[in-house]
Amino acid sequence: MKIISTNLGKPTPFMWNGKEETTGIFKKPTGKPIFLTKNDVINDHISNRLNHAGYYKACYIFSAEQYPYWQKLYPDLDWSWGMFGENLTVADFDEREVYLGDIYKAGEALVQVSQYREPCYKLGYKFGTPQVIKQFIEHGFGGTYLSILEEGEVNIGDSFTLVERAKNSLTVAELFELVFSKDKNQELLKIAATSTAIPKKKRVWLTSLIQ
Repeated sequence: MKIISTNLGKPTPFMWNGKEETTGIFKKPTGKPIFLTKNDVINDHISNRLNHAGYYKACYIFSAEQYPYWQKLYPDLDWSWGMFGENLTVADFDEREVYLGDIYKAGEALVQVSQYREPCYKLGYKFGTPQVIKQFIEHGFGGTYLSILEEGEVNIGDSFTLVERAKNSLTVAELFELVFSKDKNQELLKIAATSTAIPKKKRVWLTSLIQ
């Protein structure tokens, strides 16, 4: 896997339900390195730190291989890397083979796969329709957040290399499906209940769904 784009967002105002809000989802390629810290990405705008940034959501990555699917659905949008609000666009990133808790080397940084991405109304605003949120969930490839174990600079062309595979965990794709599916896979729920790779609050909720 390789980093093919580093992306940052500036504060962008928009109207929602009659009120002006600000979002950092309109990220654009920087063409240069970005610096990952324990809580966020330097110079990246975050308007809602309750749901973004922090230990489990310091950096968001998305697969370059998912772009053609969405470009076909929304051909009239102005497409560039960072379209989904990701800080790092990664080539050959397959969420069916990446596990929660996996540790990777990315440039100078050491990172850990930490949390699935839950789409919100701001994605719908960016794409021009709330329908994209339903489509995003149904497609099942939502990218993932990272915790930053060792801070550092990440640049275009840097590899995204597995250092340590998590034990007793779920893949990013499995967790995403488990969270959003109506009929919960009981075997996956049992794994999630005992997996320390999954954040505690989410683990407790998933445990409560075991029948």
